[in-house]
Amino acid sequence: MVKFRFQDLKIWQSAIKIANELFDIADDLEKKKLFRFADQLRGSGMSMSNNIAEGSGSISKKDFSNYLNIARRSTFENANTIILLEMRSLISKDKLRKLLKDLDVLCRQITNFQKSLKKSNT
Repeated sequence: MVKFRFQDLKIWQSAIKIANELFDIADDLEKKKLFRFADQLRGSGMSMSNNIAEGSGSISKKDFSNYLNIARRSTFENANTIILLEMRSLISKDKLRKLLKDLDVLCRQITNFQKSLKKSNT
């Protein structure tokens, strides 16, 4: 089976795992007819792994870093959305804590990966 470069990246593996969890929440939101919340969560959830994947196909490290920046910003967008979902009692405090921790770890991993790209340029 063909394997793309991004599939071996730990940051992509973490991002796709979180996105999968966000999709589960979105599925529950749709059952409650909260389509806008569901769409937002799916879009920003996919943005993390999509931008890591797309950036990995870049020719330059600077271009890849720009895609990583978008992926990193999407972690903040997801954090904001799930905080609001918890405030509205649409997800539990435990789910919020776990996802915020996972998003924080991913954000730090992306930042460290960006730094490693910059170091390998010099």
